[in-house]
Amino acid sequence: MIELIQDYWLYFLVGQYPNGPLGGLSLTILLSGAALLLAMPLGLLLGVARVSPWRALRWPTATLVQVVRAVPLLLVVFWAYFFLPAVTGVKTGQATTMLMTLVLFDAVYLAEIVAAGIRSLPKGQMESARSLGLGYFQALRLVVLPQALRHVLPSLVSQLVATIKATSLGYIIGLSEVSFIATQVNTLVFTKAVEVYLILALTYFVLCFGLSRLAFLLERRLGQGSSRPQSMSF
Repeated sequence: MIELIQDYWLYFLVGQYPNGPLGGLSLTILLSGAALLLAMPLGLLLGVARVSPWRALRWPTATLVQVVRAVPLLLVVFWAYFFLPAVTGVKTGQATTMLMTLVLFDAVYLAEIVAAGIRSLPKGQMESARSLGLGYFQALRLVVLPQALRHVLPSLVSQLVATIKATSLGYIIGLSEVSFIATQVNTLVFTKAVEVYLILALTYFVLCFGLSRLAFLLERRLGQGSSRPQSMSF
């Protein structure tokens, strides 16, 4: 295994870069981080709409969230890569297709995370802000959302873990993320499949376990902070 790492560590890390497109573990991390960052504004809007007092806004958002969550991510990747170009005539690359798919799914799950964070706050937060003369959106922006987002930070890290694992589905459209690179290495060495996929599994484990521990530490720290008396500030 040591010899395998010595021979292919750079290929495993960046793929064919700089003689080709970026791939490997670097692409997996960049794609996951970019998807989560791009999905956050949309997820925030959908999350606020999920707890909106207006049914005309709340119900369509709930329908969208439930439909997307009910469809396998693998199927959406197929649709985005094969079906949409046939309908629209616009062909997207593997990385772009996977990024758009991950943004959609991350936004939906972030919407549920944000909505849960808002619901977890005492109802008096909104009422107190409104009684001081703030409008609904002002109270939401200045009082409710800052507290809700602070509470859901561990869930955001956990969602990043889920996104990292979901990038492996890019393999089916030829995206050169880390699992695809591992398969390419396996075809080169041919007789060391166990070692190759053990390295891949350890890579995912170290990355995801480290982020999971970070989420746990954040949750514990935030839990200790919330146990102290706090005053509402505007």
